[in-house]
Amino acid sequence: MATQRRRHACARRLAWLVLGLWVVVAGVAHAGSSYEAELAQALFVDPDLCRHAPCASVLPDAQRFSLREGNPAFVRGVRDEADGERTVGYVFLSTDVAPDVVGYSGKPIVTLVGMDAEGRIAGARILKHSEPILLAGIPESRLDSYIAQYTGTPPGARYELGRAEGDHIAMKAISGATVTVIAENQMISRGSYAVARQVGLIEAVARPRARFIEDTAPRDWVSLVAEGSVQHLVVTPAQVGADDRGEPFIDLWFGYLNAPAVGISVLGETGWRRLMDELGPDDHAIFVIGNGASSFKGSAFVRGGIYDRIQVSQSPDLYTFRDSDYRNLYAVQAAGAPAYRESGIFVLHGGGFSAAYPWQLTFLAKLDGSDAFANFDAEYWLPGRYLEGGRPTIDTPEPAWKKIWRAKRWEIAAFVALLLFTSAFYATHRVWAARARRTDKRWVLWPHIAVWLAALLFVGFGQMAQPSVVQVLTLIHTVVEGWRWDLFLSDPLIFLFWIFIAITIVIWGRGVFCGWLCPYGSLSELLHKTAGRLGLRRWQFALPARWHHRLRWLKYVVLAVLVAASFHSMALAERLAEVEPFKSTFLVYAWTRSWPFLLFWVVLLVASMFIERPFCKYLCPLGAALAIPSRWRMIGLRRKSDCTTCKACAVGCGSQAIDPQGRIDPSECMQCLDCMVLYHDDHACPPLAKERKRRERAGLPLTPIGRDGHFIPIEVIE
Repeated sequence: MATQRRRHACARRLAWLVLGLWVVVAGVAHAGSSYEAELAQALFVDPDLCRHAPCASVLPDAQRFSLREGNPAFVRGVRDEADGERTVGYVFLSTDVAPDVVGYSGKPIVTLVGMDAEGRIAGARILKHSEPILLAGIPESRLDSYIAQYTGTPPGARYELGRAEGDHIAMKAISGATVTVIAENQMISRGSYAVARQVGLIEAVARPRARFIEDTAPRDWVSLVAEGSVQHLVVTPAQVGADDRGEPFIDLWFGYLNAPAVGISVLGETGWRRLMDELGPDDHAIFVIGNGASSFKGSAFVRGGIYDRIQVSQSPDLYTFRDSDYRNLYAVQAAGAPAYRESGIFVLHGGGFSAAYPWQLTFLAKLDGSDAFANFDAEYWLPGRYLEGGRPTIDTPEPAWKKIWRAKRWEIAAFVALLLFTSAFYATHRVWAARARRTDKRWVLWPHIAVWLAALLFVGFGQMAQPSVVQVLTLIHTVVEGWRWDLFLSDPLIFLFWIFIAITIVIWGRGVFCGWLCPYGSLSELLHKTAGRLGLRRWQFALPARWHHRLRWLKYVVLAVLVAASFHSMALAERLAEVEPFKSTFLVYAWTRSWPFLLFWVVLLVASMFIERPFCKYLCPLGAALAIPSRWRMIGLRRKSDCTTCKACAVGCGSQAIDPQGRIDPSECMQCLDCMVLYHDDHACPPLAKERKRRERAGLPLTPIGRDGHFIPIEVIE
């Protein structure tokens, strides 16, 4: 008894130590990094960019820098020499040149880029990002090393991860951060091209000008929308964090007016011809009408200023509008047009724009309660019926997620095979449990160990495909922020894992994932069993029921804290999610991290040698999230009527998931199947053993065990 009390006191101290370490780990996570760094709003709007950004770090040859110039904006780096001032390069900010390029988080990766006088990349530095790469265990030094590969590459270069063909440039990828680095590739390529073209280092590739069919028949509004001549962009209050007042944040309709059929339908023939007479040969007119709580013109617009809420992009070109580019739109002539609060015609100047090719209208919205802005895009492509020869054929870049899936096709095949094997084995577990015995569990244990090893070595260490509570938080926030297929498809194994988890939770509960396939759970289980084999079994113990039933609620408290924190700040939630030791286990060397991370990781692993799955039982927020729907699983483990009084299964349940009445708690059960082995063992299951002995004394045969867990009754046939 004294030994037991000492063990229990030690376990309580261990629990407090783990909680204390969690707080310390969350406090030091990401300290001093560019992750969610605080940036002055002036960085994005002040003409003196280099007053707020370390421009010299990306263009060290420059002695001073100019104000922002050009469209998209950049600054010149200059140096004094004997014969006067010389331009030594250029610096641009990613949000100026490619505001629509976002990373895995759905937010821009704010990057400062320097180019030398020939346009070659001289340096790049990430100022702020919201990428969960740190949560995924990738140190920022890896990202910095990746960024360094851009140095010396030409403007507009096409970067490819891994092997590259033709004039593309091969880049050493970062496993686990593919979407992040692809976004950086796109930004560097587009931004350097746009700046180099403005300063005359490269010539623009001219797109063929649109040649319109002389179709002057007016269309009604419904027809214009149906054929795509008018497009729609809606931003909800939830997307910008604003209160819902019963109307969209912004509701825009827009279209291209130079095409005769569209222009005459919207403006009427007289109005359209008057507008065309005003425009130059390289001018293009776009109309916008809007409703909603916000304004596409912007409340801060002043004469001589820029309309900073909307812009047009046709890769790689970006077009903004000044007051001189604006024309009044007094009425929309198309029958059936919606009512609107504001309207306008914007004139785009530039021979590089071609109405024959697709372009995007972007609305820039200020996020509520923040100085940050978010971009919302809608694509427009004039219907081919209005173009001589129809729409041109364009080479659409392959989505990043498709490249990732193709590159990992063999890993995906192996992973799917593992999921199918585990599902098939568990679906037929009664067959294997009936063959096993309490003293010989190889029919169940050996496949279980094989799956644990595959989950640990292949899924965890090999593919780093450890599901995390952060993915649960992301799923929760998609209800508010919208679903992004490219985000969820960017990691094939995690995507497939979550489909598997969703299906198996509905059918069997959390245990198939948590007890069989979770990489960290597999490590914890294997450690516990190995420690027992190595002579530590006498020191292994389970917490008393009263302490177990109290502490198991702790994981739900952790989950609730994370969910609440995510609605305040996703960055805070991701720091608190360091309670999961997955990163230190699978993604980085634990000993390379700061001491709180290492100590937290070691404490949990050592505890796993003496207590079966302590993290899974008491701390895992992912397990808590999966436990909640597990209560309504379709198929549970079989029980006998005698299980209400017999305690044999409960004594051997490592998960402590069987209550005094013999009921199995599906939210705690790890589906180890030990109770199912006992269920069919006529020498270990007390009710079954009693019936076996009775039949043997009576000289009756032992029939197969039925669905009720007892021998099938013997029927005498007359």
